Amino acid sequence: MLSHEQSSGVAAQQCDTYAWFSQRAWVEIDLAALSHNVQQLRRFLSPRTQLMAVVKADAYGHGSVTVAQTVLQSGASWLGVATVPEGIQLREAGIKAPILILGATHTPEQIHAIAHWKLQPTICSPKQALIFSDILEAINYSSPVPVHIKLDTGMSRLGTNWQQAAEFVQLVQRLPHLNIASIYSHLATADSLDPAVMKLQHQRFREAIAQIKALGIKPPCLHLANSAAALSDKALHYDMVRVGLAVYGLYPAEHLRSCIDLQPVLQVRARVTQVKTIAAGTGVSYGHQFVAPHELRIAVVGIGYADGVPRNLSNKMQVIVRGQKVAQLGAITMDQLMIDVSAIPDLQEGEIVTLLGQEGKQQISADDWANQLNTISWEILCGFKHRLPRVAVI
Repeated sequence: MLSHEQSSGVAAQQCDTYAWFSQRAWVEIDLAALSHNVQQLRRFLSPRTQLMAVVKADAYGHGSVTVAQTVLQSGASWLGVATVPEGIQLREAGIKAPILILGATHTPEQIHAIAHWKLQPTICSPKQALIFSDILEAINYSSPVPVHIKLDTGMSRLGTNWQQAAEFVQLVQRLPHLNIASIYSHLATADSLDPAVMKLQHQRFREAIAQIKALGIKPPCLHLANSAAALSDKALHYDMVRVGLAVYGLYPAEHLRSCIDLQPVLQVRARVTQVKTIAAGTGVSYGHQFVAPHELRIAVVGIGYADGVPRNLSNKMQVIVRGQKVAQLGAITMDQLMIDVSAIPDLQEGEIVTLLGQEGKQQISADDWANQLNTISWEILCGFKHRLPRVAVI
C-alpha cells in the first residue's frame, strides 16, 4: 500500500478533472490488492475452472474499465455485467474478453447492440429466446449469438423453472441464430451458515443438467457459484465461478474469512476544509443532533451523503486522522461532515481523513458501516457517487 504522499503522486497522474491538491474527496482503488485477490481466487479454484469477475454497477463502485483490465491481466478470463450499456463501455475501452450480460434483455435495440458489440446475453425464458431469434433473423445476422441459459432453482428471480430445463434447452438449441454457450443458475443462501437451501438448489441444478444430458445434449459450460458458494464448497465450482464481492477484497460472510486471504481494494478519503473551536453547549449541524458537552476542537470534512456517505451513520461513525480514530459529530450533510479533533489540536486545513480504509494500525471497512446500518457491504461499495474521482494506486 502506498503512503499518502506516494499515492498522491500517482493520483496526480490519473486525475484529469482537477489537480490532485484541489480534490476535496476521492476513492482510491488499490490495483495491487485487486490483482492479489484474483490470484488468490485462481489458486483456490481447480485449473479447469474459469473465473468470471463480476464488474457490474461500475465494478461495485470501483471503476469498471480499470478493474476489468486489471482482473483480466491477473487471471480472470470472463467478465460479468448487468446491462448492455455496461458491456458496451468495456468494449469501447478495447476489452475483448467474453462478457456475459447477467440481466434480462428483450428489446430490438438491446439485441442489435448485443450482436454488434459481441456481448453474450442471458436467456431466461422461451419467450425471450424466440424474440432474440426473430430479431436476429430480421437483421439477417450472419453468425449465431452465444447465449447463456438461466435456470431458476430457488432464487425466484430470473430464469426458467429448473423442472422445464430440458424442454427449454431443446427449444433454444433448435433456433438457428442462437448458440448455447452455458447453462447456469444462481444460489440464494450461499452465505448462510445453514447449507440446506444451497444443497437443495444444487440438487435441482444437477437434476436439470441430468435431464438435459439424457436428451443427448452436452452443455459446453456449467456455472453456479457466486463468491460465497465459490469459497464454501468446491463441488459448486463446475466449469466457471462468477465472483463479485471477493474480487474486491471483502468476504460475503464472516465464517468464510478463513478460506482465503483477501485484501480490500477500495478506500475513501477526504480533506479537512476548516478547523474551529466550539464552546460547551454549542449545537453541531442540522437539527443540533449533537450538542458539545464541553469545549471541542472540530474539523469540517469535504464529503457528505451526496458522495455516498450514508446519512444514517450520523453520530455513529468514526474516521481516521493521523492514524487515530475520531468520532463524527452531528448530522451528515449533503457535502460535508464534522469530526471531533480535540485530541489533535494542531490539525490543519487540507489534511487527509480516511473514511474507509487503513491508516497505520487503524482500519475501517465497508463491513463496519454495513453492520452499523443493518445492511450489506455490497450496498456500501455501490453507494459512492461519481463526483468522487476514482484514483488508481499501485
